[in-house]
Amino acid sequence: MVGGVGFTTDVGLFNLLRFAGDPGLLEDKPLTAKAISVLVATIVTYFGNRHWTWRDRPRRSLRREGLLFFGFNLVGMAIALACLAVSHYALGLSSPLADNISANGFGLVLGTSFRFWAYRTYVFSPSPSP
Repeated sequence: MVGGVGFTTDVGLFNLLRFAGDPGLLEDKPLTAKAISVLVATIVTYFGNRHWTWRDRPRRSLRREGLLFFGFNLVGMAIALACLAVSHYALGLSSPLADNISANGFGLVLGTSFRFWAYRTYVFSPSPSP
């Protein structure tokens, strides 16, 4: 559920920033639009993960948890930005469909896989066994 809300936030905001209006606010800056959309989605998913998905996990230092969460999200964002940059700039695939497939298809799937593993392993890790 949290992932779905984060996905909708990320993809929706990316497309609004790029393509809403004539021209879109960040029509010629796909990497900036993606970075902003990931940042907003990160804030949404942090609260959803902390208070719903991983609510049964013990709370450690809020500072440590937040730094790890946002740090791992930076890595996930870098993965999505790399996919978008290769597609848009290196391959010249710059249509709205191509940008969405590279950033919100390949990039988001790879980044989300990494983030889920990192959250479960490091950020919201279970209590050590006695």
